[in-house]
Amino acid sequence: GEETWEELRLLAEVQDNFMTYEIYDDVITLRLVQEACKMLDVTSEVVLKLFGEYFFSFCKMSGYDTMLRTLGGNLVEFIENLDALHSYLALSYQEMNAPSFRVERTNDGRTLLHYYSDRKGLHHIVPGIIEAVAKDFFGSKVTMTILEQPEEEERTGKKEHVIFLMTQTNEGAKTETLPNDKNWAEQKDIAGKVMLSRSICHNRVPHSFCPSYPKRLWIEEKAFCNAFPFHIVFDQDLTVKQTGVNIQKFVPGLQRTGNRLDEYFIVVHPEVTLNIHSIKKFINSQFVLKTKREMLPQSFQNQSMLKLRGQMVWMESLCCMVYLCSPKLRSLQELEERGLHLADIAQHDTTRDLILLNQQRLAEIELSNQLERKKEELRILSRNLEVEKKKTETLLYAMLPRHVANQLKEGKKVEAGEFKVCTILFSDVVTFTNICAACEPIQIVHMLNSMYSKFDRLTNVHDVYKVETIGDAYMVVGGVPIPKDTHAERVANFALGMRIAAREVTNPITGQPIQIRVGLHTGPVLAGVVGEKMPRYCLFGDTVNTASRMESHGVPDHIHLSPFTYRALKDKMFDIRERGEIQVKGKGLMTTYFLLQNLKLSEKQIMGKGKEETCVYRDDQQEAQSLDISYHVTPLYSFVCIASVAIETSQLPQSYDSLLMLTSLMVELKSVQNLIRQ
Repeated sequence: GEETWEELRLLAEVQDNFMTYEIYDDVITLRLVQEACKMLDVTSEVVLKLFGEYFFSFCKMSGYDTMLRTLGGNLVEFIENLDALHSYLALSYQEMNAPSFRVERTNDGRTLLHYYSDRKGLHHIVPGIIEAVAKDFFGSKVTMTILEQPEEEERTGKKEHVIFLMTQTNEGAKTETLPNDKNWAEQKDIAGKVMLSRSICHNRVPHSFCPSYPKRLWIEEKAFCNAFPFHIVFDQDLTVKQTGVNIQKFVPGLQRTGNRLDEYFIVVHPEVTLNIHSIKKFINSQFVLKTKREMLPQSFQNQSMLKLRGQMVWMESLCCMVYLCSPKLRSLQELEERGLHLADIAQHDTTRDLILLNQQRLAEIELSNQLERKKEELRILSRNLEVEKKKTETLLYAMLPRHVANQLKEGKKVEAGEFKVCTILFSDVVTFTNICAACEPIQIVHMLNSMYSKFDRLTNVHDVYKVETIGDAYMVVGGVPIPKDTHAERVANFALGMRIAAREVTNPITGQPIQIRVGLHTGPVLAGVVGEKMPRYCLFGDTVNTASRMESHGVPDHIHLSPFTYRALKDKMFDIRERGEIQVKGKGLMTTYFLLQNLKLSEKQIMGKGKEETCVYRDDQQEAQSLDISYHVTPLYSFVCIASVAIETSQLPQSYDSLLMLTSLMVELKSVQNLIRQ
């Protein structure tokens, strides 16, 4: 699943997406296998074998099932033709570094599979693939056992050689090893005659038959050399006896018989020593020979070297090997680079069609590669857009309640709502105007940013809604936008936390802790969204005014309560002291109170420290989490404060650096406003 893959990817430190036509280092594969073994608590052998099984399924899902089914009529033929399939695929995937396979039938009736690869440590994939092929294509069960991992002298390039013993069980039959050469030939001869008679009766093409050979070969020497313009006949000592006409044309030295094959060619595939013993051993492989540059005429040495690809056939009666081959070409461009033309290739040779078809295939691959790259770019952009969207939503949810913000995003009109009861808090910094007059703006920013960060964290702890900040004034409400019966308790505890937090913020002039005034009032309000360019969730009503009066008529480092808030808190385990009657502007005489402490909660609990959860109210932690107002956006309010400070003090920054800082912050404010508006 995606979660397991993501965990594995992070452990292996690999990218999260892979392109179809890109080349990737095997270190990535080995790292993934290593981490998968740790995660699943299994051996690498198990993981790689399962990978082999799935790779076969993946090839079928990718549209290669028909091609794979036609490789052979039995498992041995299938394996012997895998190298030919890889050779064909290499025309499209030039950088493909495929393994090589060779089947050996021993005299004691065993069938051995020789596996060669440049990739060490991946040979356990092979049993997974072969067993899946045998079961799916041939209805048999094959068991693969590693016999040995020898160093093969004939092999010059591949780094790993593993020999598997293949034991096959047909459905409904007993277990047996695949037949050796002699038994295989006898059984094939008998089966061929039976199949031939059956096919005649049923008017079908036989799957197995006994061929009939002529007593003499009805073709003259010149006709053969012209019909097969790219062929070489050589003896056991690699002495060239006969060549096609076009090989002589492009390798003029071969016009003279008696030259050695290894003087003019090197073996590209399979990577073996060029001698008759090695060739016989890999007789079922496709051989690719490449001309040696130093053996060509001077006029040919500036061209790309000619590669020949074809089949080696041993002629027992003549003790010679015939190499029936064609130029190995991927495109018309390679044809031109080697000085060849389509006319140089025999008309019966499918290399002509292969070049033209592969030219089209390469163009399709390039187009597909471009589309896949664009798709990957879009995926990355989409992911980045999602990240930016979340940042924007964080800012938006910090400015507006979540459900209100969602309504605005959907283009809906947000109706104003009436709340019958809530508790509002106002606070300000004592002597803030004097502090502003004596400090540079950046010092004020640091002070307010430190204070507001602490206050914003407390809004999460006590689940109250931060309405706004104006200069040094901080306003929160409990019971809005989601009504809560404990609104007064929440705001009271928040106020106690504010007073403690403020003692951790220092006055930039005196170096002493700052003091704040806090005022609370409880009553009804009307709430709604105001503005279009910079929409804000605002509270209206006399309750707001009265709460503001409680703050302005308060005492430094005290929490001032109105009689309505007092009645809401008096039976809630709070220590409250009566202040007495005071004259409140616009309200007349009011009996007010001071909130001293919470008798139930400790200072750590009020500050939200020492617990895993941030909210102290267990009844609605989930709800509070959904209304999470991130305090990481506090700098936004600091920017607003700078403007307020500059206006309030009627001062410009006193240094060039301060002016740059102010300008930078104002530009940032503008970008944040644009982001929220979007």
